[in-house]
Amino acid sequence: MKVILYPHGGSGNHGCEAIVRSTAKIINADYILFSNHPDEDCKYGLEQHCQIKYPHQKIQRFSLQYLNASIKYYLLNEKKAFDQLSFSPVIKSGKHCDFAFSIGGDNYCYETPGHIYTINEALSKCGCKMILWGCSIEPDAIDDEMLSDLSRYTHIFARESITYEALKNKGLTEVSLFPDPAFQLERKDLPLPDGFVEGNTVGINVSPMIMRYEKNEGRTLENYVNLMQHIIDNTDMNIALIPHVVWHHNDDRIPLQVLYERFKDTGRVVMIEDCNAEEVKGYIARCRFMVVARTHASIAAYSTCVPTLVVGYSVKAKGIAKDIFGTYDNYVVPVQSLFAGDELTVAFGWLQANELSIKNHLESFMPEYKKRVLETNKILENLR
Repeated sequence: MKVILYPHGGSGNHGCEAIVRSTAKIINADYILFSNHPDEDCKYGLEQHCQIKYPHQKIQRFSLQYLNASIKYYLLNEKKAFDQLSFSPVIKSGKHCDFAFSIGGDNYCYETPGHIYTINEALSKCGCKMILWGCSIEPDAIDDEMLSDLSRYTHIFARESITYEALKNKGLTEVSLFPDPAFQLERKDLPLPDGFVEGNTVGINVSPMIMRYEKNEGRTLENYVNLMQHIIDNTDMNIALIPHVVWHHNDDRIPLQVLYERFKDTGRVVMIEDCNAEEVKGYIARCRFMVVARTHASIAAYSTCVPTLVVGYSVKAKGIAKDIFGTYDNYVVPVQSLFAGDELTVAFGWLQANELSIKNHLESFMPEYKKRVLETNKILENLR
């Protein structure tokens, strides 16, 4: 079976990396990964799992392809002709594959994903079987343009029930509910650095992304500072600061470094160096608790039965927690609700008080939940 994966921003986001690794584990196929940053993917070892290609081609002015696109654009009013020419490496490969997987999980959660619409329109015209893989979508974001694009997919795999119900309510029928593929990500345990006490360390992840959604500027970082001070003053636990995205425009290490500088003299805080997704999961799995902003950091924690508090900003955090625990109350703190400086500390106190029951629930629930991802193979076999 031949499968192409698109669009992929690069493995500097270890959630994107985790999806690729896990998909290759779940579904036996020959993969081509179309990546905006192949250098990142090679740095973290994805070339072992797939062929990596750049999704764009340079358009040669007055070439035959350029002239053909000009005719379509100016005479036939096909306004995406030049964009589709730019993405022709993806579109050409889509003509010769069994499936084209649109990956990324939350590509439909932010601004209008026009580049995906462009690729999907061309793939649909050439009869390619298209899969939207492990997605979350804000129900209120599904306008007519998005619905038209979503209708092009041969099948949609929603990764949580809020998205699933929203898609069904919009009249889409080829939709299934399965956990995020990254619940199947392997873990690799590197040696622990000094200060990381296995089983008695709180892993903390914060991202610049969530700060863009806060209602009061600076309140998110204030909550993290107060939480860390609470842990140091009132427990014997150490703290590990764990980055999960290291893109230059969206780098977890920037706010984490601020926290590290604030508390480094306590001797109880350690900064985890950047590493690949399996290795990050290895650190997370050896924590006692996790407080995270990144969705795939939470998935790494849930899947290894670590009690986790998510500082969320969208449907994906709520939906995943709801499907695991039956509710997202107490498990997700919306960043938009951080009005005072102690909300995160209070929420963490609830997590501490319910540590045993949460851990017991994860240990009984998670094995079957993770296995469900493997059942996606049955649907794909029926679609071939």
